[in-house]
Amino acid sequence: MSKQYQIEQLWKQHKYEVLWHDQNKYRLIREQLKIDTTIEEVENLINDALNTKPNSGSIINAYDHMWGYFKNKCSSSEKNLHNYLKEAFKREEIDEIYLLQFLKSMADYYDISYIKTSSIIQKLN
Repeated sequence: MSKQYQIEQLWKQHKYEVLWHDQNKYRLIREQLKIDTTIEEVENLINDALNTKPNSGSIINAYDHMWGYFKNKCSSSEKNLHNYLKEAFKREEIDEIYLLQFLKSMADYYDISYIKTSSIIQKLN
């Protein structure tokens, strides 16, 4: 297995969790991946991002990015639930776990392996 492939697999697994925590660090890692880098450097950047406390904006941004996998296949009631949960989160009526559980249930239902195997969803199991 090539070094580049290992790095790509690592990033594939963690990218949405990184985005959930910090959009700026997500962009930094994407830039780092464009140059010759080591898996250790990418792991360190990922760990640094995951040690950043997510804020409401980063959570909503990642939630919407992940929702992109479903928005063209889902029912109108699922779209309504997506929007309801997002607004309820913004009003601090629910916490982020509800958003993640919804994304997980959608990934399971529509069998979207890219989302199902992401580290942020795997932590729910």
